[in-house]
Amino acid sequence: MKIIDLRSDTVTKPTPAMRAAMAAAEVGDDVYGEDPTVSALQQRLAADLGFEQGLFVPSGTQANLVALLAHCQRGDEYLVGMEAHTYKYESGGAAVLGSIQPQPVVNAFDGSLPLEILEKSVKPDDQHFARTRLLTLENTWHGRVLAQDYVDKASRWARSRGLGLHLDGARLFNAAVASGVPPADLAAPFDSVSICLSKGLGAPVGSVLLGSAALIASGKRWRKMLGGGMRQSGILAAAGLYALDNHVARLAEDHARAQTLAAGLRAIKGIQVQACHTNMVFIELPADRLRELDQHLATAGVRASIGYLPSVRLVTHLDIDDAAIAHAIEAFARFF
Repeated sequence: MKIIDLRSDTVTKPTPAMRAAMAAAEVGDDVYGEDPTVSALQQRLAADLGFEQGLFVPSGTQANLVALLAHCQRGDEYLVGMEAHTYKYESGGAAVLGSIQPQPVVNAFDGSLPLEILEKSVKPDDQHFARTRLLTLENTWHGRVLAQDYVDKASRWARSRGLGLHLDGARLFNAAVASGVPPADLAAPFDSVSICLSKGLGAPVGSVLLGSAALIASGKRWRKMLGGGMRQSGILAAAGLYALDNHVARLAEDHARAQTLAAGLRAIKGIQVQACHTNMVFIELPADRLRELDQHLATAGVRASIGYLPSVRLVTHLDIDDAAIAHAIEAFARFF
């Protein structure tokens, strides 16, 4: 049975053409700065998004952590959304490994952090407080494209307060495709941006942190300390280059299929579709039937991240076609 995996866009398999590009990659020792394919990937993304340099790292979590460590010192703090990946889903790395204090702010419905709340969250220059150094945002956030007018206002506010800006842009290309705004324009207000290659873009491994030459120089040291120095990693970087060449425009297909999935589920009594943005569909299910539904879907060859909360996220991606969407809708419909 073919498995239809809607848990995340991280579950994609490399395509045959991507595997061929990986097999043919020219490699060297990247810790010595000698892997030409890694260098090409870093330079490509830096040039495309308007930054001086890039740094290839194993994961999005490490890219964000390296950015926080490069921006902040021990005893500093960063302003971050309470539902942001950098705060909620990265094991507290900045606090544990960098002695950097997060100051969480409740996200608004659209993923923004209200400026009036941010203003109140900045600490005075006083020995009793952590030093506020950085504002971090996320785009997309729960599949939502962060409004560019808000980003511009937040950027101006942060600059007025002497704060740096970091963007968790794990799905920045989803945001660009959905909004029609070039990714370089989405990234322009920020001092650093992390780009994940192993989500919607379909590469098996890797993220790239983008920033100034000075920030990336600091980031290289942190990457080494965190164990992220990979040797002949051009094999992995080649997958990222292939994805940038071939898998960006097709993100629109994932977005369209998410809309089709949402419409199909909306027609089923017992399911409440909460939202559908880019490649993510959020649904509400009866809490007392979650385990039964999970077993039913597994039998039908459908995987979903059904835990113990009635709110469930379904994600479309490279390995989900129209037939898979139809099969998933039918599996939900049979159960209800």
